Amino acid sequence: MTSAINPNDIDGTYPIAGQDNNSQGFRDNFTNTKTNFQYAANEITDLQNKAVLKAALTGTTLDNNMAGSPLSAANISDFSAVAAIIGTTSGTVTIDYTAGHYQTVTISSGAAISLAFSNFPAAGNFGIVRVAITVLSTASTVVLPAAVSVGTSNLQGYSAGTISYGQTGTYTYDFTTSDGGTTVSIFDCSQNMDPIYLPSNQSTTGLFGTISLATTATYINASVAGSGTLAAGANGQIKTIMVSIAGSSYTLTVVNAGWKSAGNGTITLTTIGSAVTLQYINSKWYCIGNNGCAFS
Repeated sequence: MTSAINPNDIDGTYPIAGQDNNSQGFRDNFTNTKTNFQYAANEITDLQNKAVLKAALTGTTLDNNMAGSPLSAANISDFSAVAAIIGTTSGTVTIDYTAGHYQTVTISSGAAISLAFSNFPAAGNFGIVRVAITVLSTASTVVLPAAVSVGTSNLQGYSAGTISYGQTGTYTYDFTTSDGGTTVSIFDCSQNMDPIYLPSNQSTTGLFGTISLATTATYINASVAGSGTLAAGANGQIKTIMVSIAGSSYTLTVVNAGWKSAGNGTITLTTIGSAVTLQYINSKWYCIGNNGCAFS
């Protein structure tokens, strides 16, 4: 901004001492002084309304809302982002982008949450928010909105829009978008992204509906008859199922079985130590190791 104030409008040599002076000179100086004061007032007010300030001006409240204005060629150090602490809850959890770029939520023990997003930057601008989710129970799940459609193919514990957990703890995810939230990408910041090395293990007795995809190994207590289902995995994922206590049989239904021309197959485990290792390749589970299991 070029200032409109013109100090040359004021005749500093007027009036001239020791002689009569035309009163018009006084009027001109007064008029130009008043005009310059008005320019100064307008420009100061404009700066007060638009400038970024280190502290609030006297009698005002600090508000450095940039309103989407660009900031470029900046050399920044020692800055922080607001952390929005949502607390312990269940049900729908809305991640409001304007609340902070780092947000935390704890899932009530045994409950589930469904994430929703609001106020992402407008399309054409990149937005990122990091969400730390604390899981108190392995029964808890996180349901992702349909917009989260990028980055899920290798997301640990993910199946059909829902993340399950093989162990308790805090899991951190980055959610990004450049189209106003129509399409959202997810990146798992806290877990090993290689599906071969999933954490912990699962142990179950008898009847069990779903074999966890969030763990590398599942131990079966087959002291009573049981059955379960292994859903589709992530490409490259390895899963081992074994009998730790025998006594009866355990029948595992495998979705997309590689030993079948199409559809599901079954694996029967009976004796103690019977085990099978499967790897998910090209959208099918293939057996890469077998100790005493029957396939059909």
